[in-house]
Amino acid sequence: MTLHLLALRPEPGLAATLERARAMGLTITGHALSEIRPVAWECPDPAGIDGLLIGSANAILHGGPHLARLAAKPVHAVGEATAAAARAAGFTVATTGSGGLQGVLDAIAGPCRLLRIAGEEHVPLTPPPSVTIAEVIAYRAVMLPLDPVAPLLASGEALVLLHSAATAAHFAAECDRLGIGRSGVTLAALGPRIAAAASGGWAAVHTAARPDEASLMQLAFDLCRATRST
Repeated sequence: MTLHLLALRPEPGLAATLERARAMGLTITGHALSEIRPVAWECPDPAGIDGLLIGSANAILHGGPHLARLAAKPVHAVGEATAAAARAAGFTVATTGSGGLQGVLDAIAGPCRLLRIAGEEHVPLTPPPSVTIAEVIAYRAVMLPLDPVAPLLASGEALVLLHSAATAAHFAAECDRLGIGRSGVTLAALGPRIAAAASGGWAAVHTAARPDEASLMQLAFDLCRATRST
């Protein structure tokens, strides 16, 4: 049995996922099931901010002109891809995480006043003592139709990579709209919250060992290898 691997995240992340998968020897199809669009936001007084908390490269790519007012603030980034986007935009990266934004936040010593530049869909965080967080929404994901890859999903066994809860919920709704049976689709999600958003009825649902791209791709590699040997 062969699993048809499908990635659904928006660009530019989609291209990075496809490149990583192919470097691992995986055959993969990509389809952006959403599009990132900027949202107008008000920038707080930079004098009251000690650093920026960034959970996605989209915050840098779609943050708009206000970012220039914050260029001197150190960035605490969720992972290397986000850190790379921040450096490319001229920011200094103080922290690069590897296991989710809460872990990055927990490692920051107070007193510290952070500005979180986030997307409309984002994970709630609990700051450590003497660390305060202000939050702005700088972008949102606009959902798109699944139709272009419907034949792939309907043709047999598929393994779908899910990077966000909004995409997971939309993917499930699109499968129902198009009459695609869930029993032939296996899901590989970046985290438990994302897996839960897809609800039930799938052939199987797997969650990455850590909430990062490397762990998700290793999970996909292992699942594809396991099905080839059966």
